[in-house]
Amino acid sequence: MVRTFVAIDLPEEIRERARESQEILRRSSGRLAIVDPANLHLTVKFLGEVEPAQIEPIVDALRAVRADPFSLTVGYPVCNPPRKPRVIWCDVTDGGESAALAQQVDDLLAPLGFRRETRPFRPHMTLARVKEFHPSQCTQAASTPREPLGTCRVTGIKLKKSTLTPRGSIYEDLAEVAF
Repeated sequence: MVRTFVAIDLPEEIRERARESQEILRRSSGRLAIVDPANLHLTVKFLGEVEPAQIEPIVDALRAVRADPFSLTVGYPVCNPPRKPRVIWCDVTDGGESAALAQQVDDLLAPLGFRRETRPFRPHMTLARVKEFHPSQCTQAASTPREPLGTCRVTGIKLKKSTLTPRGSIYEDLAEVAF
């Protein structure tokens, strides 16, 4: 089985600014699992464990995506949910393009047996997962610069493989689909 997801990769400049925010978050109490900056991305759809034989049909379905390149802006770190967060993330704004893309991916993969997402799509970039909550995590998130981490142009999506290790996930690109 191969653990997979569909994602939008983010450029180095945004990941580097995110790394700076993560360093501020490290000063908080409690326990955080900081996402490796090299792994920062925007998840379009998590597929989970799939049979290796399913990879080619998934890629074929993704090649049917019809979208124009668009710009997105990665905001500043916030706790989500604010009262007792499970993650610290940066909201993403893009005029609804990534939500439309996620809906299209959902529609294209449903015939292959992938469940449709029932929750509204909320584009974001996860900086850290909260393992043990402490209010200082939200205080530290609020102490990061209150300006967007950056804007980038999205010109495609990737099918990624995720290998879980004790040191965190290792991602590998399986396919790229350009718009």
